[in-house]
Amino acid sequence: MASIRWDSKLATVAGKHAAKIEKAFGYTTVGDLLRHYPRRYVPKGALTDLGSVAEGDHVTVIAEVVAVTPRTYRDRRTGREAYRLEVEVSTGDRVLMLTFFDKKRHVAQWRAAQISVGMHGVFAGKIGRFRNAWQLTNPETQVFAGDEEGKDTAHVAYELQPNLLRLYPASSMVQSWQLENAVDVALALVEEVPEPLPPAVRLAHGLLGARQALEWIHHPDSWEEQAKAAQTLRFEEAFVTQTVLACRRAELAALPATARTGVDGGLLDRFDARLPFELTAGQREVSAQILGDLAGGHPMHRLLQGEVGSGKTVVALRAMLRVVDSGGQAALLAPTEVLAQQHHRSIVTMLGDLAAAGMLGGAEGATGVALLTGSTGAAARREALLDAASGAAGIVIGTHALLEERVQFADLGLVVVDEQHRFGVEQRAALAAKAGEARPHVLVMTATPIPRTVAMTVFGDLETSTLAELPAGRSPIQSSVVPMRYQPAWLDRAWQRVREEVGKGRQVYVVCPRVDPDDKAESGEVRLAAVEELTPLLRAGPLQGLRVDSLHGRMTPDRKDTVMRAFADGSVDVLVATTVIEVGVDVPNATVMVVLDADRFGVSQLHQLRGRVGRGGHPGLCLLVTQAERGTPALERLEAVAATNDGFELSRVDLEQRREGDVLGAAQSGGRSSLKLLSVLEHEDVILAAREVAVALVAEDPGLRQHPGLAAAVRELEESQQGEYLEKA
Repeated sequence: MASIRWDSKLATVAGKHAAKIEKAFGYTTVGDLLRHYPRRYVPKGALTDLGSVAEGDHVTVIAEVVAVTPRTYRDRRTGREAYRLEVEVSTGDRVLMLTFFDKKRHVAQWRAAQISVGMHGVFAGKIGRFRNAWQLTNPETQVFAGDEEGKDTAHVAYELQPNLLRLYPASSMVQSWQLENAVDVALALVEEVPEPLPPAVRLAHGLLGARQALEWIHHPDSWEEQAKAAQTLRFEEAFVTQTVLACRRAELAALPATARTGVDGGLLDRFDARLPFELTAGQREVSAQILGDLAGGHPMHRLLQGEVGSGKTVVALRAMLRVVDSGGQAALLAPTEVLAQQHHRSIVTMLGDLAAAGMLGGAEGATGVALLTGSTGAAARREALLDAASGAAGIVIGTHALLEERVQFADLGLVVVDEQHRFGVEQRAALAAKAGEARPHVLVMTATPIPRTVAMTVFGDLETSTLAELPAGRSPIQSSVVPMRYQPAWLDRAWQRVREEVGKGRQVYVVCPRVDPDDKAESGEVRLAAVEELTPLLRAGPLQGLRVDSLHGRMTPDRKDTVMRAFADGSVDVLVATTVIEVGVDVPNATVMVVLDADRFGVSQLHQLRGRVGRGGHPGLCLLVTQAERGTPALERLEAVAATNDGFELSRVDLEQRREGDVLGAAQSGGRSSLKLLSVLEHEDVILAAREVAVALVAEDPGLRQHPGLAAAVRELEESQQGEYLEKA
């Protein structure tokens, strides 16, 4: 076969398996395939003699499949039907049982079709005893493509392997050995491997050339070769990503934008003069950074992250007022109607007569603050649209409704995106585009703290400001896990605690994962707490005599607003709600939160939820009620939340438990993960080193003209969906 190119079609090396590989992994070229690295290696000499193993040992065997038995069973935890494939294999003198568990029928059917009597393969895993027989549960499996010679073919295939056997990430459509065969063909025939790392960078960091790194990652003869290859490819991933981000920063710095310098005695100065509290040192520092950016002639792109309740809204409002003082407008994009309404209400309240332009009692030089959501009434919508288009509204607050084509601005100078992770890149870009040809300044905010390395990798084209200090008067929140399986009486005590707190004149949130009990996916699913079911039960039971009301996303906007206003003014003692109260809701008198079925929420979500209490100077209490069993990840997650109020520490826990996903935005862009060997949590030193080199290189050669290999890698990432995410984020 003739040599092939890096960008040759996948079918040139994968043959009939190309379509399945493309469907499973999205790969279309030889280069894509060669970046599909083994997920595990097994030393060839590590085959295990089953006569000398102990329970709990990790074993690796070559064996022949002698029996395959598919079975179904009822999962005790969920009550659903599940699937088990029992495979009996023989090593020649010993018999071993392999048991594969699957929850989905189609996966179980696929597995049963892939393993059949007479096949040979390598099986690896932790060995245990079951019914007096050795057993591997869900072992890693490498089945060799056999023929009529059976066993001989398997052993020949084994002998031809390098010293470290490779196990590739596979799928229900493509087996590891199929990927291995295609990779071997590609590696043998590809004529030129792109070299993204400049020679000076490789030399300075002791890294391999690109072809050598690929050879050793796919065909290592020793652990040393594998480690050196992984080191090179990991640095390459970090370096190309950081170069893209450095180029983005350079491009943004070169774009023109209207400088927003404000005026003496304007809205910002008058607002500051009437603030009833002292800004924290952190708020003053971050505000100075933002106002400095706004005064520049280039568009600000800044990420403002901070703990729940750290005062990001005041900082953002000061930035908006600076823009209004400069003759422009600011738009605040919120993910939910409840949050948009809360922002509108709190900003209007903070501004007072400064937000009453054209109204009786409005201050001289005041501005308008408009609200636009999907359910805004026709008359109010017309007024909001007119105020935005004419410039009468200096501040426009809204949900996704702001993105509609009919929404126009007179001079959009600042876009503030709250809870940025709730929006896709297209939505954020659509709002910024409403500024016309001029580039608006952009401030994105999040109350979900982001680990430093993630911020550098995902938001590396943004300047990052962090508010870690809580305003004066905020008390720490005590959190406790209420394990229903082991301490059912604790829930009764929780309701007593609620009554005690209300007796002191305080208020309480009760959070449920569902709106009503009919939301269950299947009849066998564990019954979860539901707002519509729980509210009357609490009124008639443990909270009888208290003023209990409910709030959830299915209610009409007017009804939601009415309930929130009633809770805010103290007319409701206990609010039973879904996660619509997760962000932005500020009721200083609320001191207790009871989260039912807390294991159904993520770490960051729980941290956000409990941030709703303890905001008014009184100590906060959060009770995490769960039926999770001891030793399960669900209970460990809740215990981690209860152990600390440090959102940055919890963000690391959250990322570790979610296994990072795609830090370049696949969840929002629809693409696959672009990071293969690089972990944003484990390899901070690599990311820092790569960032330093990338920034220096781009400063010297902004167009990358002296580095064609790197320029090609940068273009490839920019043209991918991850690159689109980086550009629009």
